[in-house]
Amino acid sequence: MQEDFHYYATYCAAFLAGYSHAESLDIAYSAQFVDHCSRTLLAKIKGPSEAATTQLQLELMEARTDRVGLQDITRIWSSFHFLPKDLHAEKGKRCSKLYLSKYRLICGPNGDLVVRTVELAKDKPLQSVGIAMHVLADTWAHMNFAGTPSLVINNTNYVFSELFPDGNGYREKQINFVHKASTPDDLENSIYTNSLYQSSENSIMNLGHGRAGHLPDYSFVRYKYLPAWGEYEEIVKDNPSDYMKAFTQMIFAMKYLRGDIPAFEKNMYDTEAVGPWLGRINEILERRQLIACEDWKAFGEELSGQTVEDYAIDRYFEEYTTSSAEDKEETFLGRFIRGAITHKGMVIDEIYRSGNKLAGKAK
Repeated sequence: MQEDFHYYATYCAAFLAGYSHAESLDIAYSAQFVDHCSRTLLAKIKGPSEAATTQLQLELMEARTDRVGLQDITRIWSSFHFLPKDLHAEKGKRCSKLYLSKYRLICGPNGDLVVRTVELAKDKPLQSVGIAMHVLADTWAHMNFAGTPSLVINNTNYVFSELFPDGNGYREKQINFVHKASTPDDLENSIYTNSLYQSSENSIMNLGHGRAGHLPDYSFVRYKYLPAWGEYEEIVKDNPSDYMKAFTQMIFAMKYLRGDIPAFEKNMYDTEAVGPWLGRINEILERRQLIACEDWKAFGEELSGQTVEDYAIDRYFEEYTTSSAEDKEETFLGRFIRGAITHKGMVIDEIYRSGNKLAGKAK
């Protein structure tokens, strides 16, 4: 997902869940900051490197791909962007232990780990709520990909089609992938930029949904493809439907975190809360555009009657960098850092306790 959903749509969901305008902004900032809190950024503000929730492209290009390096990559991406759905999933046919371990890291919604993620944020600062909402939302956008480098899990091939509504069905158009990072995706002609093909199983180019480009990040897109891990059976991804489920599940989760609902359960969505605005939300989700920030921002301001400040990555840097060592922990970023470390530790521990060594052992 992109800033449009992680920041502006998360603000809307938080407000609909009952949080105030100011609280919703704090949750939204924290959700979006997950995509920016790299080791490079933490070094700049003199924060602890273990709180990293993402990796910059340059960091990834310089990352080691030996056992230790791959564990480091997996800890970050599986914890915050590709939360595994089923750590005990089985394959129908015999396969190697390593392949099964990677297969069990495939991301998807409504797994036990997303329940743990939301429950962990209960009675925690708003920064932890935002982190949990980022992770929850990405289980919908990033499903079917894994947060560990793997050609066999994450690769795509030429059998990859975009689906366009046409009467009671869909019209198919083959997607053309190119590797031109500086060129915007061509929505009109279904030409999308993806990561460069590398035959090495553990190449950084085979991390997450890089081989599918930004397709999982666009709320409007519907596509189908034949993943190797699925025995080349057709998978259809309906992002407008999935993004609506993500939005309504966030509302349900945040009502639980506020104390309005006694428990967070799988497959529960607060469709009642969005009822009056269902058409408006669907319109935003279905609109073909590279990023929907302005649409979600306008909707948020309509909901609250307040100005939704644009996301500014450095909004809380000065507070953190100028605070004394003993006061840093209770700054905005201090609470984010504490929440990130706690969440990452939980996910790593759950992966390790399942018998999967790909993320290493929690420190």
